[in-house]
Order: sequence, then structure tokens, then C-alpha cells
Amino acid sequence: MGDIIVARDLFKRFEDLTAVDRINFHVRKGEVFGFLGPNGAGKTTTMKMIQCISPKSSGTLQVFGLDTDTHPREIKNRLGVVPQETNLDPDFSAYRNLLVYARYFGIEKQEAERRAEELLTFMQLEEKRDVLIEKLSGGMKRRLIIARALINAPELLILDEPTIGLDPQARHLIWEKLRSLQAQGNTLVLTTHYLDEAERLCDRLVIMDHGKILVEGPPADLIREHAGGEVVEVERTEKVVARLNDLGVDYDPAGDQLQIFTDRPHDVARDLLEVCRHEAAVTVRPATLEDVFLRLTGRTLRE
Repeated sequence: MGDIIVARDLFKRFEDLTAVDRINFHVRKGEVFGFLGPNGAGKTTTMKMIQCISPKSSGTLQVFGLDTDTHPREIKNRLGVVPQETNLDPDFSAYRNLLVYARYFGIEKQEAERRAEELLTFMQLEEKRDVLIEKLSGGMKRRLIIARALINAPELLILDEPTIGLDPQARHLIWEKLRSLQAQGNTLVLTTHYLDEAERLCDRLVIMDHGKILVEGPPADLIREHAGGEVVEVERTEKVVARLNDLGVDYDPAGDQLQIFTDRPHDVARDLLEVCRHEAAVTVRPATLEDVFLRLTGRTLRE
């Protein structure tokens, strides 16, 4: 299908800080690709380099087969960008925001009006056409920002935390629209701190930390490889810890609980129930991408 983005030994340094440390990745045409990582991992810097708003220090980065340093204008013209912050013009209505943004791409007035009406309908905002931005809910604003990013009919859509701060209904509506865009042939690259969002939307993803890519692949493959099929959770007591050590089973502390990653979860759970019957509750649940993320990047809070 061809690659929309190709990075080789991509490196970015800010004075005494290495933000992106010689990473390699590629994004295929028509897929949803995710960048995950804790704060400061380098994912946002990588996204800015893809958008041609932050030059690389070394390595190669091509978007649409074009070098980001030498062809930024051509690349930007074929991109749609959904920023994390809400930066709509508060003085204009939803419809006027789209029309004004279309001017930056030299879209003729009649064509811009047609696209604006279509996008408002696509994002289920047609009834809010003439409403000022301050009167829109958070979910409506996010949908309008996505509509704005589509005004130039981009081949690649970059989304930074597309559903941040939204309620479940608004998140699911945006997920539905993003899947629809992919079905139409669009390529999507996103960052998100919602691990369930990445697991649902991404065909492939990378998890970054300290400027490096730790793992890459489809979410289901990463879960199977790094967390297994199921996870045993049990209250953390001395007796439980002693029994797990006797069994030689790996476990991770998670607050007042322990998470056990094993290829025989039900046997381990059964053993713990027999030995620690009156001391600790034991549960078995499906492994998730969040388990993979925390195992690889740790549980320490990043500011």
C-alpha cells in the first residue's frame, strides 16, 4: 500500500536535552498509527517534526516521500492537524471558523462553503452552524476542530489527544467519525493518554519513553507478548507475596494490589485462593494495553 511517513535514525536535541533519540518507524497509507508514552517521552516532539513545525537535528524524515526540511510547504498543504488545545476563533460561528480557515489553503469561496456545509453535517454539527464558539459544548468544539482539520481534504490527519476531556458519549461519536475517515482511505496518526482509545483505534502503535521506541506493533500483538491473555490481581499481603515467591511467578505491585502476569493465570488464581482463602480476594481479568504501557514505562508519575 506504500508508506506515508518514513523515519530513519530520527534525532532531535534541545540544547542539553535529547527529546527524540534515533528512532525508526513507518506509517502505511490508510492505517491508524499511534504514538504512546508518558509525559516527556518524545511523542509530541515527533509529531511536531512530522508537521514540519520543528526541524529535526539529524536522521531522515519523509512525509509523502518528501523531506520535511526541504519541502515543508508541500507537506503542510496535504496535512490536517487536530491540536490538543482548543484554538477556535471565539468571535466567529462554527461555520465562519471553517470558512476563514479555508482561506489559508487558497480554497475558493464557493468550494469552501460547500466543504464547510458537508463537514458540519459529517460531524453532526449542522444545527450549530451559526452558533458562536463559546456556546458550544466541549464535545462540539472537538468535533469542529476535526472538521476544520479536514477542510483542505488532507491525505494525512494528525491528531493530538483527539478526545481529551470528553464524556463517553462524545468520545464514542468521535471514534465513529475517525473510523469513517479511515474507511474513506485517510491515514491517521494520533497521540492519546487514553489507552482504551489506542487499543480500539490503532492498527499499529509505538510506545516511547526517554526519546526511544520501546515496542512497535498491533495492540493485540503487544498485549499478547508483554502481558499475556489474562492478568491475576490479588490483594497485597505477606502471605500472598510468600506464596508467589514459592511459585516463582512474576508480579508487579499496583498500590495495595499485586498484578501477576503468567501463562497459567487460572492455576495461579486457584492456588492463591486455596492458600490465602480468608486473607485476599483474587480476580482474573483480560490483559489490556494499559498493562503493557505500565509494565514498560513504570508507574512513577511524570510531570
